[in-house]
Amino acid sequence: MSKRLKGLVKRHKRGEHVGVYSVCSANEQVIRASLKYAKEKGTFALIESTANQVNQFGGYTGMRPHDFAGYVHALARECGLEKEQVLLGGDHLGPLAWVKEENETAMRYASDLIRDYITAGYQKIHIDTSMRLAEDDKNAPLETDTIARRAALLFETAAKTLSEQDVKEEDWPCFVIGSEVPVPGGAQEEELHVQVTKPLDLADTIKSFERALKEKQLDGFWPHIIAVVVQPGVEFSDTSVRPYDKDEAAPLTNALKQYPGLVFEGHSTDYQPKGCLWDMVEDGICVLKVGPALTFAYREALFALDSIEMELAHMHGRQPVALRQTLEKTMWEDPKYWKAYYHGSKEEQAFKLVFSLSDRLRYYLPYPVVNETINRLMDSLRNSDIPFSLLSQYLPIQAAKVRDGLMTDKPDALAQDYISEWLAVYQHAISE
Repeated sequence: MSKRLKGLVKRHKRGEHVGVYSVCSANEQVIRASLKYAKEKGTFALIESTANQVNQFGGYTGMRPHDFAGYVHALARECGLEKEQVLLGGDHLGPLAWVKEENETAMRYASDLIRDYITAGYQKIHIDTSMRLAEDDKNAPLETDTIARRAALLFETAAKTLSEQDVKEEDWPCFVIGSEVPVPGGAQEEELHVQVTKPLDLADTIKSFERALKEKQLDGFWPHIIAVVVQPGVEFSDTSVRPYDKDEAAPLTNALKQYPGLVFEGHSTDYQPKGCLWDMVEDGICVLKVGPALTFAYREALFALDSIEMELAHMHGRQPVALRQTLEKTMWEDPKYWKAYYHGSKEEQAFKLVFSLSDRLRYYLPYPVVNETINRLMDSLRNSDIPFSLLSQYLPIQAAKVRDGLMTDKPDALAQDYISEWLAVYQHAISE
């Protein structure tokens, strides 16, 4: 599967408009929708987990790399997608989850993380050592050479692991370097001040990695390093999206022409207009990462279904499930996943809990009380006849498909199709 990504890079360098979108989510319905969409389109699905989500200690999902790989492949089988059509990626793999540890400890954990991701069969590995650790000066930027030297230690682990696994070089995973990305989950301010990566900084990153890998006699990895993470000028906040600007990014994207084996990976491309995503791929930002936009879409679908169920409950004289009420109550009672992100008055925070584009709500969907409420909502709607007029009110695009016999009105199918509307935007952007 890693060969497919390497092939995409070569095709783009030959002038073809090709790319790949990466689904960065552990949400079951988002992954199901992505796998089903890949099955429908006859393509492959790239699903990624981060070092915080999935690591050797379980991460916040409770899954280790082998667990997540098995989880995704099991869902793929249920969706009728062959294993060869599923590509697994690891995002921000490094000491991200252990920044409060001393350097030696954090890097040992990071090395174990790389080993576990590779042995679990991940075919795309983003090595990221850009974060300051306990011994680093918190008031100074981390030097590029330091980042590269630490990354080289993880490449050394990768080389050792691949050798132990007796993996032929032609089957090695693809690697991604660089880390100049927006704040995870979107900006915390509305101004959306973004500095596009400077060509000199790009050159400095690549040269530093070249030196660090050569010092460890690991420069043989370069044919397998396909992309550099950069900031191309895209970002989103609670209520706003900063669209991609070709002219603003031109100095950076023109500099990419100096590197025949590399493309760019763009993070936080969520909510970008269709035309902007197309322009990004055209300009060499061939790997488009998306996550919050998909769980945001799932939330929209859930609240639409919640409204439909509430109308049906009132019509039949019974208590509604009231998912939104349960979610908001849970988030107020346990603010740990949103408190540092949502500022302002209590009323402003209440708005952001539900409608912020950074979608901190996604962290609460697995909570037992929320998950049980979602299941009750779905069960209620599975056992109901939804009038077309009501479906059209809250899910008009899906209602038209149901009317035309293109899909059922079962709630799971409606939610997954809603998510697929965003997947279609990305699919359009990556292919001619």
